[in-house]
Amino acid sequence: MYEVKDDKLYLYVKAQPNSSKNKISGIYGDSLKINIKAPAVEGAANKELIKFISKTFKIPKSEIYIKGETSKRKTLVLPYSQELEEKVKECLD
Repeated sequence: MYEVKDDKLYLYVKAQPNSSKNKISGIYGDSLKINIKAPAVEGAANKELIKFISKTFKIPKSEIYIKGETSKRKTLVLPYSQELEEKVKECLD
């Protein structure tokens, strides 16, 4: 689901674009499933995903990176803090 290395938290996400609302909808295999309102067109869903994660975990958008932009299973690279790790763990319960 996630791992911590080099002062970064790597969160594995299954993005589901074209949803009715942005929400964390549970676990999908070894990833956190996140529904995103925006369509998967010209990076719109990725931008919406970054905005949603920024708001949910209170992290500046400029500090969030996506690996695997064109894949449904993405890796979000977030700046590590113990508070963030606790919030991520809450989402996984």
